[in-house]
Amino acid sequence: MAHLGVPRGTARKRRSVALLATGVLTIPVLAGCTADSEGPSPVAAPQDIAPASRDRVADGSTLTWAIDAVPATLNAFQADADGATARITGALLPSLFPMDAKGEPKLNPDFLESAKVIEQEPKQVVLYKLNQQAVWSDGREIGAPDFVAQWRALSGKDSAFWTARNAGYERIEKIERGKDDLQVRVTFSKPYADWRSLFSPLYPKEVTGSPGTFNDGARTTLKNTAGPFRLRGVDKKKGTVVLDRNPRWWGDEAKLESLVFRAVEPADRAEALTAGTVDVADIEPATANRIALAAREGAGNAGAPAHGPGAGTTPASALRSWALAHGSDEEAAETARAARKKNQEAVAVYAAEQKALRGFDVRKSLEPAYTQLALNGESGPLSDDRVRRAIARTLDRQELADTVLKPLGLSAAPPGSHLALAGQPAYKDGSGALGEQDTKEARALLADAGWTPGGAVRRTEDTKAGSEAEKKKEKEGESGKKAGEAGKDEKAAKDGKKAGADGEADKAAKDDAASRDEGTYIVGDDKPGDRKAGDAGIAAQDKSPGGAAGAYAPAGTAAPAPASVRHRVGKAGKPLTLRFVLPSGPGSQSLRSVGEKIVEMLDTIGIGTQITKVPDESYFKDHIASGDYDMALYSWPATAYPATDGRPIFAKPEPATDGSLLVEQNYTRVGSDHIDQLFDRAVSELDANAARDLLKQADARIWAAAGSIPLYQRPQLVAVDRKLVNIGAFGFAAPRYEDIGFTARQAAGSPANRKK
Repeated sequence: MAHLGVPRGTARKRRSVALLATGVLTIPVLAGCTADSEGPSPVAAPQDIAPASRDRVADGSTLTWAIDAVPATLNAFQADADGATARITGALLPSLFPMDAKGEPKLNPDFLESAKVIEQEPKQVVLYKLNQQAVWSDGREIGAPDFVAQWRALSGKDSAFWTARNAGYERIEKIERGKDDLQVRVTFSKPYADWRSLFSPLYPKEVTGSPGTFNDGARTTLKNTAGPFRLRGVDKKKGTVVLDRNPRWWGDEAKLESLVFRAVEPADRAEALTAGTVDVADIEPATANRIALAAREGAGNAGAPAHGPGAGTTPASALRSWALAHGSDEEAAETARAARKKNQEAVAVYAAEQKALRGFDVRKSLEPAYTQLALNGESGPLSDDRVRRAIARTLDRQELADTVLKPLGLSAAPPGSHLALAGQPAYKDGSGALGEQDTKEARALLADAGWTPGGAVRRTEDTKAGSEAEKKKEKEGESGKKAGEAGKDEKAAKDGKKAGADGEADKAAKDDAASRDEGTYIVGDDKPGDRKAGDAGIAAQDKSPGGAAGAYAPAGTAAPAPASVRHRVGKAGKPLTLRFVLPSGPGSQSLRSVGEKIVEMLDTIGIGTQITKVPDESYFKDHIASGDYDMALYSWPATAYPATDGRPIFAKPEPATDGSLLVEQNYTRVGSDHIDQLFDRAVSELDANAARDLLKQADARIWAAAGSIPLYQRPQLVAVDRKLVNIGAFGFAAPRYEDIGFTARQAAGSPANRKK
């Protein structure tokens, strides 16, 4: 299912930094931040892959798997690597600790006999013992030279290597050969809790051994691989990446003879499925609904579907169409016949597509990623943590999650952590540090920040209401009379001259005030169009029954603001209005639906929003990453290594020499020194329980800062040929490519095979 946000595959990449702290943060007592004795929470939704034992899977056949685009590079450590890069290299290269169904890294016995910390003092040392059968596709042993070459390429010490990330590798002091090349000793200069994240994927030294081969040699080809498959070729014109069985693979032989990754845009997936050009594809809810309807219709239904083209035709409109097509008006009849023919063709095509879709299942789970509401705290009202917290405490996160997940038959509580998802060992609901939904408390936070009801109405200075103003005028008049008649003509002349000058100044001041007041007007003031040529001295309200100037409010009193302004909270005459940037593409409907609900929720506490819809392709780069938004929705992928991967997302921004902010991945620009310190301690803590406790403390403070509000775990919808097993919605787990296959010979029924 397509979702806008952080591009897949970029969760652990190094980026430029850019974030701002707003001073000392006052947060509730974080009583739940110490280590707890509760057991791990269950996974929010299990994976759905139609599991089957290998003896039930047929040997041979070709599977075609849809990807968004042919990857720009097959080097996972480069800046333009994406989700397709990760999926393809997962079948080609060693992954030492892939994630399991609970989101935990597990040792991969195909590559490792063991890997553990053997020394902590004076320095941390990890000893890897490699599987003795593990070889590259050219027959060479996987060994210490490959580890050394990858460390040197990714350590950050040689700028000739164009790397996107080096987290963890910069902490390595040296790598040594053990008793033989199958033993690798890695010594760290500083303790590193997430050492299991290193060397996955592991590239051969032929790729990482020099800047030239690293930068360019692995972009479109991998000559040496070590997985159940090997790379046959990349064809960007055809939009395909083709893999074949690896004859040197020492593990369980791949059930599939070949695996084809085909570039298919998300909007074209339904057509590709019905045309039989793909067997597996991530899909949108609309396509999932079509597949569900096709399954319900059943193979024996020969009639047209009760949905799709022509489904809304009523008997009356059908009769009228028939009458027009057979009427005496030849021009109208020809038009009607053409329309009827076009509709019949569309119905026939749709019915054929629905019949083809009966061969597919929708396998669904929750992606290892969450969608958040991001509040840009760099400047403006959202630089005040009280305003951010007011917004967060207004949201009904469960309702927002249900908006996306319930229609898909998925139910899940909103994520309670920024650093882990339900089921992972590091998960603990830390949202209590922010507080539960409470609109009364949200209004109090806004008021404390100076944003109050009525504050959006601009007050005119030096204006007196009621009889006091009239009395003031009368007193001024009496003083003028007591001045006597002497010098009356001379004074009148002077006053007339002065009045002319003052009149010009008053007019300029009023014009300026009118432009600043943005539509605020004063009762009793003349407005353009209020008077007509024949009514020189009569105001518009004077002509209505009982309507005299100032009858409803004394002249000079500010008129009631429009309802839309009166309802808003404001400060110094300025309403609190935030710019909400959302993607406009057809695959982003769920984000827009959630955004609309957020707008409604914020309206209840008087916060206005201006929704700006932008193209999907520019949404992240031109708006999220650049900070061109107040509020936005985007996603972060889950990780088994939150101490390493979470820090750049929530790191406090630092000012650059040119006055700008350096941002890593903290696009909300909200952070604190304390949060950074907790991450730094966690990543160096080799006791797993102690490290998790530090991460839970960091998460509680991220909640209290209210720059990022997790809303829901993203749905994962995958259309899969019904005969395929061990593939679908994987959830946290990495695929076991060698186990994927058809339960019967593909000649008996894969749609993709029938078209080849």
